[in-house]
Amino acid sequence: MEKFDYAKAMEELEQIAAKVEDPATGLDDIEKYIKRSEELIQGCRKYLRSAREKIDTLNN
Repeated sequence: MEKFDYAKAMEELEQIAAKVEDPATGLDDIEKYIKRSEELIQGCRKYLRSAREKIDTLNN
């Protein structure tokens, strides 16, 4: 399994936001972008929870 890259995920989310906001983007593409953004957001949340747990472990 590939290691999750938070910075790359955030960059891709910014690119997706720009594409979704573009009036030239079709509805089918928007649906695809929304699905991908949900996957990225889920990965970011998991990454942040893991980081928080590591910090909590170090502080205890």
